[in-house]
Amino acid sequence: MSVNRSLITPTSNAVLEQALREKLKRRSENTGSLGELEPLAIRLGLIQNTLKPRFRSPQIAVFAADHGLAVDGIGDPGRQSTATLVHNLLTSQLPISVFAHIQGLELSVVDCGVAEAVAPHARLLARKIAHGTRSARATSAMSLDQAHAAIRAGMEIADALPGNAIACAGIGVGSLESAALVLSRLSGTALRDLLTSGPAMNQDELSRLLVVLQGAQGRHKDVTDPVEVLAAFGGFEMAMMVGVMLVAGSKRHLIVADGMPACAALMVASRIAPAVTDYCVYCRSHSHQGLDHALRQFQASALLELGMESTDGTGATLSWPLVRSAAALLTEVAEGEEAGPTLPAGFEAAAPASPTSTAPNTRI
Repeated sequence: MSVNRSLITPTSNAVLEQALREKLKRRSENTGSLGELEPLAIRLGLIQNTLKPRFRSPQIAVFAADHGLAVDGIGDPGRQSTATLVHNLLTSQLPISVFAHIQGLELSVVDCGVAEAVAPHARLLARKIAHGTRSARATSAMSLDQAHAAIRAGMEIADALPGNAIACAGIGVGSLESAALVLSRLSGTALRDLLTSGPAMNQDELSRLLVVLQGAQGRHKDVTDPVEVLAAFGGFEMAMMVGVMLVAGSKRHLIVADGMPACAALMVASRIAPAVTDYCVYCRSHSHQGLDHALRQFQASALLELGMESTDGTGATLSWPLVRSAAALLTEVAEGEEAGPTLPAGFEAAAPASPTSTAPNTRI
């Protein structure tokens, strides 16, 4: 799949950034410093190329798939199946559904490769590539053709969904371990660091995980190309998020990455088009220590630290009010305040790439 890197342009713009800082400085003279909201506001202004960032029809998409590594007995034996988790998401049995509704986020669940059949639902996007990946310990998790197909499916999803902001999260039995393999290979982070959930983690469990995943690493020890790494270790949910992120970045849309699989997808996307990370903010729905190491690869921290152990995507719904509030610092006019321009004097807004520029039949 060949992606023209110029489709995703860096957000850096000295003139606009200075204008954004001056606007916030005028605000702070009356309100005082608002801490981390201010750099977030500047980031949003740079992403949308305006002094007045606004959001329309924000989306949250949870990408679900099963992983062949599960046959090696990874994960909690009592954990719900991916199909059950998808059913609970679609039938609003999890807090994420409620939080998304009250925050004005449109929730979609994407069947990228759930092992079982998933019943049709209004919020379900059926894009199943296969009934789960193969075990990366025995062979490549997916073929290159499957990886390409999943990335193209993600591009189609990003083209079809309305709005100018999308939160991405991945779920599925084996998803965290698969993401750790992708991140470890592409970033050089020690696999142990990505797998360790915290100080209380059972060391026997960690040792068993390392045996399984180091076996997968050894089988694919010479693979370094980002899409080939994705095919060797990754899940269909990661591949689809890669496509979503590439298209979202090309349209200058905000990307909210929540959880380890989303970080792995972003790492792959950034190796294809480095500027895609300019369009991202980060959330977390669980306190897994390995996620700290994943976020460090992007010199990032999560918008909120709530100590949750929840379905990925929940953190994004709870962080969304912070994003909206940061944008409001620049957009909403206080009583007696001048509305001000949308762009600095003499500044021309760059048009986002046309949706057709990332056509689904493009090859990576």
